[in-house]
Amino acid sequence: MNLINAKYGSEPGLKAYTHVSDQFGPFATQNIPATVNEAPYILDGLLMNETGRNVEEQYADTGGFTDHVFAVTALLSYRFIPRIRDLPSKRLYLFDPAATPRELRGLIVENWSDILRAVATMAAGIMPPSQLLKKFASYPRQHELALALREIGRIERTLFIIDWLLDAEMQRRAQIGLNKGEAHHALKNALRIGRQGEIRDRTAEGQHYRMAGLNLLAAIIIYWNTLHLGQAVVERSRNGLACPAELLSHISPLGWAHIMLTGEYRWKNRQFFERSARHRRMPAI
Repeated sequence: MNLINAKYGSEPGLKAYTHVSDQFGPFATQNIPATVNEAPYILDGLLMNETGRNVEEQYADTGGFTDHVFAVTALLSYRFIPRIRDLPSKRLYLFDPAATPRELRGLIVENWSDILRAVATMAAGIMPPSQLLKKFASYPRQHELALALREIGRIERTLFIIDWLLDAEMQRRAQIGLNKGEAHHALKNALRIGRQGEIRDRTAEGQHYRMAGLNLLAAIIIYWNTLHLGQAVVERSRNGLACPAELLSHISPLGWAHIMLTGEYRWKNRQFFERSARHRRMPAI
């Protein structure tokens, strides 16, 4: 688990992959190796609890997509919207039967029952999607189930790229969703005061509790900000001041400039503190 990724430094480590809802709240966190592709773990978070199962659109950055992920998200009725690097260089796949290789024409149909069985295994929680997707990715080229899923993914990716190029609103939604994730990461970085983002717990359980505690602190700040922003809006409306809905949609509860993250130290007995400080002074040489 503790592998070295030069992008994050020269010491072994891991990554915490967190799903954030459109209401800014984190709802799933996984500790994953620092060197792996994040794509197989997207579905783990979505199927981890009821909040993820109710998601309609899932946004992901460049490292979050493969053809297998496109296939499984479509089969599970999620709208997968990743930001794809080098989009002009991506190949589009045509669906003209005359142009389809003969050996691929019956591939999806012949393996359809196995495809549904694999997807049902993921949805039922029998096996994490990341394990199955990594196994499919490591299969030899001749494995028909992996090939069939890849072909479904290529179809879904082609349809997505066409929609992406034609739908400016989709591009805007994806950018907003990814910006929320980056703002959430910035809040967590501010909360990591003592260890500066380092997780020194040796056990997987301790690492999980560390990240869960960080998520809890972030959720508390988000809730506190949301509560007081709502009260401020109500107060403005009561005083006859305008609060346009189109402006409120751009307000984020992820700010922390007004919060003293390091706390405030107050000494009740100042004389006792000064006397203790004099006793601790080193003698002059």
